[in-house]
Amino acid sequence: MDLTTLVLLVLAGILALCFAGYFFVSVKKKDIGTERMQEISIAIKEGAMAFLYREYRTLVIFVIVVTALLAWLIHPYTGAAFFIGAICSALAGYLGMSSATNSNARTANAAKDDISKALRIAFSGGAVLGMSVVGIGLLGLSISYYVLEYIFDINKAVEIVAGFGFGASSIALFARVGGGIYTKAADVGADLVGKVEAGIPEDDPRNPAVIADNVGDNVGDIAGMGADLYESYVNSFIGAMTIGVILFGVQGVVLPLAVGAAGIVAAAIGTLFVRPSKKGGADYQEQTKSARSTLNRGTIITVFLAVIATYFLVVKTNLVLLPSQNSPEFSRFGNMGIFYATLAGLIAGLLISAITEYYTSDRKKPVQGIVQASQTGPATNIITGLALGMWSTGLPIIVVCVAIFLAYYFAGLYGIAMVAVGLLASLGMILSVDGYGPISDNAAGIAEMAEMGGETRARAEALDSVGNTTAAIGKGFAICAAAFTAFALFWAYSQVAGLESISIGDPLVLIGLFIGGMLPFLFCARTMRAVGKAASEMVNEVRRQFKEITGLMEGKTKPDHKKCVDISTVTALKEMVIPSLLAVFSPILVGLLLGAEALGGLLAGAIVTGFLLAVTMANSGGAWDNAKKYIEAGNLGGKGSEAHKAAVVGDTVGDPFKDTSGPSLNILIKLMSVVALVCAPLF
Repeated sequence: MDLTTLVLLVLAGILALCFAGYFFVSVKKKDIGTERMQEISIAIKEGAMAFLYREYRTLVIFVIVVTALLAWLIHPYTGAAFFIGAICSALAGYLGMSSATNSNARTANAAKDDISKALRIAFSGGAVLGMSVVGIGLLGLSISYYVLEYIFDINKAVEIVAGFGFGASSIALFARVGGGIYTKAADVGADLVGKVEAGIPEDDPRNPAVIADNVGDNVGDIAGMGADLYESYVNSFIGAMTIGVILFGVQGVVLPLAVGAAGIVAAAIGTLFVRPSKKGGADYQEQTKSARSTLNRGTIITVFLAVIATYFLVVKTNLVLLPSQNSPEFSRFGNMGIFYATLAGLIAGLLISAITEYYTSDRKKPVQGIVQASQTGPATNIITGLALGMWSTGLPIIVVCVAIFLAYYFAGLYGIAMVAVGLLASLGMILSVDGYGPISDNAAGIAEMAEMGGETRARAEALDSVGNTTAAIGKGFAICAAAFTAFALFWAYSQVAGLESISIGDPLVLIGLFIGGMLPFLFCARTMRAVGKAASEMVNEVRRQFKEITGLMEGKTKPDHKKCVDISTVTALKEMVIPSLLAVFSPILVGLLLGAEALGGLLAGAIVTGFLLAVTMANSGGAWDNAKKYIEAGNLGGKGSEAHKAAVVGDTVGDPFKDTSGPSLNILIKLMSVVALVCAPLF
């Protein structure tokens, strides 16, 4: 990589961080509201930051140990790359969390007068997360690679820089698992005792678990999601760089990073178009429609600009010089093949997001089926929701298969790697919109807890309703990104390990395939049990406070929020360790004991079952959640009805599906693939 290219990549990363800084400052300038609102916001922020600090203290030991092992067993610079990747991932999560907790009360306060202002504040808070992730990711990876290429040859540099992705994956897994356990323990405890047993509204200030629930939105859906997609972002580059250097040399390394830089510029421009043109009226449907169209406008503009920039980068400019069209890899389509493969990734991401919205939107037939099933009790609600999740795997699999076929047809193995890069080119905007969701959710909670009035609460809930949709779409996008990134890393591993083919006729490969297929189920079982254990403790604590604290139910006494926050924190940190270690050490043990081919089988089995299970759990959970919200909007008797109670039970089952185990599978399949790539020299 020449110095000019590095400068351009660094400037793109700095641009992203400048936009993140601009949005952070713009949010801080807004009025935070009344003393009660400030008190609630501070409690949420303190709980979120306390969890993050304690989680990072736990991770420091893990990072130091793994850094030392990689430096000893693989290469000293691999250990250094791992350490830098972990630090960058942790920093992105911290910045996103800090911004989100500063934005929630300000969003609620703005909702008193104008839903448009509230939307802008919530989006600005999410944009800090989105732009920080892509900025830090591109800067960290580009500079690390440039330094390594200066010291070593390009092949060795790409091999070592995979450690950067390993570091990002490790932090992401702990953040996703720990944050997911935390948020769902609090959510389940708050819902089962508060809404079902006590019959009080969601986010009622009398409920001891509501602060922990709002803290969980940040540690799970801000820090956790940010770490998840940060990992996908950098590892998609690493997969393409690894295949690219083998096939084409330095040009194959530079192109993925250049596409990422172009995507950052597109996202930066797209954020400027997320500006509501008018105030929302009193009508709930009008408010949600206006907010959704505003966010969609920014996303569409970003994707459009990313496609144009990618076309000119690959086909029309000399910034990146790919091999001539006479190359065997491009005998049919030349450089246009690379563009077609990248475009296939973008289209696949949009299609899977649309499919996810169809299966999880309360306006569509699948969720309406769960709504109707709720009239006959929790059992039929759960059965229908599970069936929906399993059925919903069909279309995403077809989309993935078509994208892989087209990518390989147009550009060979490099095309498959570029699918993931193309999909994630617009990540800055996608993650900004996704980050908007938990901020608006917190704002609705603060509006309820601070007793800001029905009109303010209605505006905040309108924003939250849109946030639920963006969150479901974001989960679909994250699953798709994880699958394509894992495919890229899998092919990169096969190239580095010198595996021309992997035969399932080989008994060792078949053993690896079965072990890999089993791991996502073991992983989910462990994380679900962790949520169940933490939720049981939370339920008992909330029941105790309702029973023992005099005047709590009458609103004369405040509950002990800190006790509930502490339960979620301690349990999450303790229970996240075993699932995370399972993901790290399984590929190493199989590779050492059974060989490189068996490890290839393990990765194949884990990617297939992990992807299917992640889609099932995410869509079932999202559908249960929106079925509950549809009833709470006044349908089938509304809140307190038998249908509502059944829907709350279904939503409670779905909470760890969509926010703990399902999203954690994204990182499981990517982490095992990048561990295999980094440790390939051992096998």
